[in-house]
Amino acid sequence: MIEAFKLTIYTAAISSVLVMLVAIPTAYSLSRYSFPLKTLIKSILDLPMAFPEIVLGLALLMLFGNNLLGGFLERFGIQIVFTVTGIIIAQFFVAFPFAVRILYSTFNYIDTRYEFVSRSLGYSEFETFRSVTLPLSKDGIFASGVVTIARCIGTFVAVLFLGGGTFMKTETLPITLYLNLSFGNVDMAISAGIVLVIIAFVAIAVLEKYGKEKAL
Repeated sequence: MIEAFKLTIYTAAISSVLVMLVAIPTAYSLSRYSFPLKTLIKSILDLPMAFPEIVLGLALLMLFGNNLLGGFLERFGIQIVFTVTGIIIAQFFVAFPFAVRILYSTFNYIDTRYEFVSRSLGYSEFETFRSVTLPLSKDGIFASGVVTIARCIGTFVAVLFLGGGTFMKTETLPITLYLNLSFGNVDMAISAGIVLVIIAFVAIAVLEKYGKEKAL
C-alpha cells in the first residue's frame, strides 16, 4: 500500500505538471485565435470526456504498442508499455481534456480589453500573456490544477492498459484496489478505496475553500 501510494503521488505530480504546461497554451490558443479545423480540434480534445476510459486505454495501448509509435520508440531504447512512463502518459491523456476545458472557459471569461490596452502600451503578446492574462486567470488555473491532480490520481483503466498493473512495479492506488479485490483481500481493497476517497475529498475541500475565499 505504501509503495502504491508513493508511486501514485510521484506519477500524478509529474503528469499534472506536464498537463498544465501543455493545457495552458492550448486553451489560450483555442480561446484567442481562429484557425482552420479549430472546431474539429476542440471536438477531438473533448472526446475522451465523452466515451469510457477503457476506450482511451485501448487506443493508447494500440498507439504505444509494438506496431505503431511504440515500435519506433523501442529502436531508441524507450519502452512505454508496462512501465512507469506508461502510467504517466496514461494519466496525462486522461486528465488533459479536463484541464483544457476548464482553462478554455477561464480565458473566455477574461475581458480581452485588458489585453488590448497592454498591447497598445507597447507590450508584446507574450509579455501581455505573462503580466495580464495569467494573473487574471489564476483562479481558473488553480481549479484546473486541483482537478488535474485528482484525475491523475484516480485514473484506473488507462493506467492498467498502458502501465500493466504489475505488483510492486506499476501498481498505483486504483490498481491496488483492483488487484486486492481480485485476490479476495477485501480489507486491503477497502483500505485503498478509503485512501482514494480521502484524496478526492481533500481536493474538493481545497477547491471549495479557495473558491469561497475568492468570492468573499
